[in-house]
Amino acid sequence: MKISIAGGHGKIALPLTRMLAERGDQVGSIIRNPAHEDDVRAVGGEPVICDLEAASIEEVSSAVASAEAVVFAAGAGPGSGSARKQTMDYGGAVKLIDAAKAQAIRRYVMISSARADASVRGDDAFSVYLRAKGRADDELIASGLDYTIIRPVRLTDERGTGRVQLGRAVGRGAISRVDVAELVAAALVEEASVGKVFEAKAGEVPIAEALRSL
Repeated sequence: MKISIAGGHGKIALPLTRMLAERGDQVGSIIRNPAHEDDVRAVGGEPVICDLEAASIEEVSSAVASAEAVVFAAGAGPGSGSARKQTMDYGGAVKLIDAAKAQAIRRYVMISSARADASVRGDDAFSVYLRAKGRADDELIASGLDYTIIRPVRLTDERGTGRVQLGRAVGRGAISRVDVAELVAAALVEEASVGKVFEAKAGEVPIAEALRSL
C-alpha cells in the first residue's frame, strides 16, 4: 500500500513510517522543512516537501498523488497560539480531506485528541485546540471517506507495550507515541476500524485484537 502521512517528521509519524516501511508499504512523508528529509529517509519514507498550512488544495492534492491512504499526523504543536491551532489542527486536516477526495483516495486515518469536541467553549489555547480537533473530526465524518479517528489521551515518549484500551471514552491515563503509531499502522489494514471514532490509552489488550473488537 502507498500511504501519505501529513506531518511526516513528527514524533508519531517517524515511528509509524518505520513500521509501515518494514511491512512493505510505500510511505510519502509530507514535511515543510527540507532539513528533515534525511530523518524521513532514515526510517524508510520518501520526503515530500509541502507546507500544509500555507499550501493550496491543489498543492496538497499533488503531494498525495498516487497514494491509497492518507494519515493526518500533523498539528500546531505545544506552545503554538490559538490562530495556528485553527490553521493546522483544523485547516490542515480539512485540506487533506479535500486533497484525498480530489485524488479519489478513500482511506483516511486521523490522529485527533481525547475530548475533541467542536462545541467546547473557551478562548484559552487548549479549548481552541479541542474545538479545532472536534471540527476537523466532524468534517471527516461527514466527508464520505473511509475514516478512522483515533483520539489518544496524554501522550508520552515511553517505549510501546503493544497493548491498549480503546473506547468512546477511556478516562484518564496515558499512551506512548509508539503505541499510537502502531494503532495507526494496524488501523490502515483493519476493516473493523473503518467508520470508527475512539479514544485510546495504554491497556491490556493487544492492538490488533482491540481494533478487531471495535
